[in-house]
Amino acid sequence: MPDQEKEKPVPSAAPVVPAPPAEAPPKPAAAEPELNQFFFGESLVGLDPRELNGTLIVIEGMDGSGRSTQIALLQEWLESEGFSVQTSGLRRSNLVGRDIDELLAKNAVTRLTLALMYATDFFDQLEHRIVPALRAGAVVLADRFIFTLIARGVVRGINRDYLTGLYAMALRPNLTFWLNVRPETAFAREFKKAQAISYWEAGRDMSLSHDLYWSFVRYQTMIKRELESMAKRNAFIELDGEASVPAVNKQLRQRIAEQLGIRGSKYAPSSALAHLWR
Repeated sequence: MPDQEKEKPVPSAAPVVPAPPAEAPPKPAAAEPELNQFFFGESLVGLDPRELNGTLIVIEGMDGSGRSTQIALLQEWLESEGFSVQTSGLRRSNLVGRDIDELLAKNAVTRLTLALMYATDFFDQLEHRIVPALRAGAVVLADRFIFTLIARGVVRGINRDYLTGLYAMALRPNLTFWLNVRPETAFAREFKKAQAISYWEAGRDMSLSHDLYWSFVRYQTMIKRELESMAKRNAFIELDGEASVPAVNKQLRQRIAEQLGIRGSKYAPSSALAHLWR
């Protein structure tokens, strides 16, 4: 009988080595606050918003809505509470504020040029007045902001996206109040205050009416509609600007006190401002 071939040993199965446990994905680092929390678009060059310890409060409203009165009263109240206060507004830039006043007085400036001059005025104040105050922990009270500037440009036919891009590096306010009044009420207040209505407040450059009153009402109605639209997108706190000065001021103080951690919001104006308390 032929020799049987020796059976080749069957190789034993390789031992199963358990796969190493998958490494847990690294925990994401604490997310940095997105820039759109601080700016409307791109960040302001050279500014770290985390350096800003102050509070930016804006009061918006058409001409005759009572903004300037409320700013003066709020400044006195906040300073009495121990806060450092800086104010800002339109045409207050050391760079071009006086130039804008001269151009407005001559009624001889194109709409786009005027819009760009106001933008220059705004950013000069932002760099030299608003940001330094916020870095120092102060409260900045702004008598109007980019919202009015955009509204004025849009109703004069300047592209909305262009204007929005122009102010992309503007800081977002911590609080924005809107004193809402009817254009008819605003006209009565402005005329009573100065016995005149300015060419630009009445929108006379837009040829809306030969009548001063109707030109003012139509122009301010257009501004009001723009502010109404922006109020929804930017969470304005709307107040009845036709209420009494003390009533409006009380609402402003209550909301600002919550923002700043002020326990009480009682206030009575000094003799210097008593004439505003009506």
